[in-house]
Amino acid sequence: MTDAKQIRGKVVVITGGARGIGLATATALQALGAQIAIGDIDETTVKESGTTRGFELYGKLDVTDQDSFDGFLDEVERTLGPIDVLINNAGIMPTGKLVDEPDPLTRRILDINVYGVILGSKLALRRMLPRGSGHIINIASLAGETHIPGLATYNASKHAVLGFTDTLREEYRGTGVRFSSVLPTLTNTELGSGVTAPKLLRAAEPEEIADAVAKLIVAPKSKVRVTAVAGFISQFVGLLPEAVGDGIGRALGSGRAFLDDVDADKRKAYEERARGA
Repeated sequence: MTDAKQIRGKVVVITGGARGIGLATATALQALGAQIAIGDIDETTVKESGTTRGFELYGKLDVTDQDSFDGFLDEVERTLGPIDVLINNAGIMPTGKLVDEPDPLTRRILDINVYGVILGSKLALRRMLPRGSGHIINIASLAGETHIPGLATYNASKHAVLGFTDTLREEYRGTGVRFSSVLPTLTNTELGSGVTAPKLLRAAEPEEIADAVAKLIVAPKSKVRVTAVAGFISQFVGLLPEAVGDGIGRALGSGRAFLDDVDADKRKAYEERARGA
């Protein structure tokens, strides 16, 4: 059970907050008494989500545009007060072989998943450092600790998020600002539509990620993996000799999960949105 007393009243900004993990996290933290601001590139959906759940602030946010991001954070601080927690959640996960990935899509993945996290962290730090307090939580992925066929650029982006977050943790040690990474397994959101989790690795529910974030706010640490079983397997396989680890991955079906086993019809709507179609 998360201690609501340590979350109540905190100003929390969540990017990509209109749906999926972002919306589940916003909803959970609101229930614990946080003041919630969600931003999302999808202006229609963010307005619908914000009004339906009564969040304190919601609006369009393009995490790849400095003016958009800076302006959104300015509005949050004018309206709700100093930002206590920034959750860099916005991200996309197109699937397919690298040779078939158009270069504009490669750039789009890196712009949203990597640059958006870097930009948001930088802008939040400029606000948090003078106050000597704050918490930046970056939603990475277990893909950031592994290598999964069909997700080459996505894997690269999440490896980058982990390295970036760990570096900030050292660079700003002692400043009062905390940094954390959340590493979900495949999650039952639109992002994971049409994909079946590899053997032994059930898909997580977005509420499980939200609960992990809430616990991080109460008791900050560098990383949390969700689910615990998937996180353990990811860490364990990483310690094995390469041939053995890769063989286990193939045996679990990770080599097919995001390629041959994808249900293209179920995934079509997400892929079109992720690709900006």
